[in-house]
Amino acid sequence: MTENKNTHTILAVDDSPENLDLIKNILEPYYTVKVAVQSNLALHIATTQLPDLILLDIMLDDMDGYEICHQLKSSDKTRNIPIIFLTAKRSEEDEVHGFRIGGSDYITKPFSPSIVLARVRTQIQLKTKSDLLEKLASLDGLTEIPNRRAFDAALERQWNQSKRTGMPLSLLIADIDAFKQYNDYYGHPMGDECLKSVAGALQKLTHRPEDLVARMGGEEFAILLPNTDSIGAMLRAEQYREAVENLKIPHTKHNPNTFVTISAGAATLQAHAHDDVANLLKAADDALYQAKNQGRNRVCGNNL
Repeated sequence: MTENKNTHTILAVDDSPENLDLIKNILEPYYTVKVAVQSNLALHIATTQLPDLILLDIMLDDMDGYEICHQLKSSDKTRNIPIIFLTAKRSEEDEVHGFRIGGSDYITKPFSPSIVLARVRTQIQLKTKSDLLEKLASLDGLTEIPNRRAFDAALERQWNQSKRTGMPLSLLIADIDAFKQYNDYYGHPMGDECLKSVAGALQKLTHRPEDLVARMGGEEFAILLPNTDSIGAMLRAEQYREAVENLKIPHTKHNPNTFVTISAGAATLQAHAHDDVANLLKAADDALYQAKNQGRNRVCGNNL
């Protein structure tokens, strides 16, 4: 197998510069290699650069490699990075302990270059396949934007973040107006094209990395806006509404409009320890219901 050197990054952690030089000589023809001789630097690189694989010495001067592994596996950000332990220990008990806390493999010292390269390649291949499966499981098959599963995970993360920081969290729920009539009149294949066009318009307007547009099912979409107050949420909701209307998708069964439109409900909450995320979801749903009752193709807000 031939890898593109810049495609995958490996972090090697060892308190021996000689060992790190050897690892670099073995792997650098195929991968980008970062090195660390201390635990704090290793943790910093792991959390900020998110390497594809970590080679981790068990016996470090300042911290046990098992403890570093435990910290990485305890974080949502780094838990999926595979770890290969580097060790001079050969006991079954040590290996079992390493696998129990989340290690993926062991390489014993002194290193065999062919063994190091083979085991690294195996873990990189497994990680690549795992990442692809995770991505596919989080995408809506029709529109290719995040699905309900991805939305639920992001909402939980951002809700906890809001509680920690005190920053507001806003949620928009948008629904294509009279979509059943559209499907009945134009047919389901055209309905699918309509869903893809609307999803694309919503996604195109979503620029911040922390924002998320997801298809919740059917003709309903959710847009998660962290660190956004109620005024900002209403402005964004109106931009989304205009973007869909400007697609000019014909919808002759949508009176008094003649094009596909959306209605949207916006809700904002500054989360506290006693708050329930269900309240935010309900508030956005209630605001959407108001928008539908007031004639569709409009935005309503609901502050908590």
